[in-house]
Amino acid sequence: VQLQASGGGLVRAGGSLRLSCAASGGGFSDYVMGWFRQAPGKGREYVGAIVPSGRASYYADAAKGRFAISRDDAENMLYLQMNSLKPEDTAVYYCTGDYSLDAVVNGRSSSWGQGTLVTVSS
Repeated sequence: VQLQASGGGLVRAGGSLRLSCAASGGGFSDYVMGWFRQAPGKGREYVGAIVPSGRASYYADAAKGRFAISRDDAENMLYLQMNSLKPEDTAVYYCTGDYSLDAVVNGRSSSWGQGTLVTVSS
């Protein structure tokens, strides 16, 4: 699966943004999908994951209650809705996917998108 993230930009603190990730190459509907982020000068951080068909999703503590992951398997699309954004959410956001939930959550996925930059101003 090839992944292409988009939707990043500049937003004020308290605002919202929705990231998209387009998948191609087949197999998307069987993949566990996830989002990671990497802030300037920091390592890559897990944001959340969603299983095939969207029947369950999981979030890092920093994302709980503010971010929501969804997917459209018919359109091969993954989304990250981010609300109540904070300056500390500033990062490059990456979509990722694998057949294994463990691999996605632990950053060992086989497929990664190129990243999209989110900047939250105070």
